[in-house]
Amino acid sequence: MRRRLPSPAMVVALVALVLSTTGLADAARRAVVSAFAGHRVSTKPYAGGILVLGKNRKFPAAAIPTVKDAARVDGKTAEELAGTCPPQTVDLGTWCLDTAPYPLTNAQAGKNNYIWASKACEAEGGWLPTAAQLVGAADRVKLESTIHDSQLTATIDLDPSRGLKDEREMSSTLVTTEAGSAAAGSEGVSEGATGNPRQGQANPVPLPANPLPESLQYVTVYDNGNLGGFAGSEPVAAAENFRCAFNKAPGALSKPES
Repeated sequence: MRRRLPSPAMVVALVALVLSTTGLADAARRAVVSAFAGHRVSTKPYAGGILVLGKNRKFPAAAIPTVKDAARVDGKTAEELAGTCPPQTVDLGTWCLDTAPYPLTNAQAGKNNYIWASKACEAEGGWLPTAAQLVGAADRVKLESTIHDSQLTATIDLDPSRGLKDEREMSSTLVTTEAGSAAAGSEGVSEGATGNPRQGQANPVPLPANPLPESLQYVTVYDNGNLGGFAGSEPVAAAENFRCAFNKAPGALSKPES
C-alpha cells in the first residue's frame, strides 16, 4: 500500500496545537495569517503582497501612489485641455475673433459676398460673426472704421496712393427691406416639375430662382472709436470686408493679446 502524506491543513493544525501548549498560539496564528498563497499580507504596500484595509475601512495613505506632475494630464496643461484660441486671433473669453479682416487675394477680390464669406470662415473652422459679437468686441479688436478713427485701435486706410476710404465689415446678421416670403429669396420652380396627378394638381409654372435677392441684406459694423456702431446694410450679393470667429480648441497655441 502507498503511504499517504498528511494534508497541509493538517500540518498547520498540528503546528498550531503544539505551539498552543507552549504559549506560542498567537505567534503561530500571526505567522499563518501573514502569508496567504505565498503573498505577504500587510497594511503596508509590498510588491506581490495583499493589502488590507485599516481600522477606518480605508486603504492607508501610504498605499496611494503619489502623482508626480499634478499640473499636467498626458503632458498637457489645464489651459491646453480647456482650449485656447488659434494664432492671429483675440481671446474673448469663451470664443475667439480674427485680429484683422480676412486676407483676400487679387483673384478673390470682389467675390467676397455673404455666401462666399460664410464658406470661407467655415473652411477655416469658424463662422461669420454676428453684428452683436462684432460690436461687443469693438474695444478689444481693431475693427474697420472711418479714416479719422485711431489707427491704434481701429483698422483704417493709411496709404493715400491707394485711396483713403471709410470702411466697414460684414456681419452674419440679416435683415429684409421688403415684406413677404420672396424678400428672403426663392429656389424658383424647375422646368419639368409636375403636380401630383393623384390629387389632380396642375403642373406648376416654371419660375427662375432668386438665391441672392436685393431685399435680403446683411448688417455692417464699424469700430466707431471702440464703441462699435452700425454702418447700414448691404445686399447679400455685395462684396465686403469680413473676419471670422472661432471656438476655442485644445492645442490651438494662440499668443497672448498684446
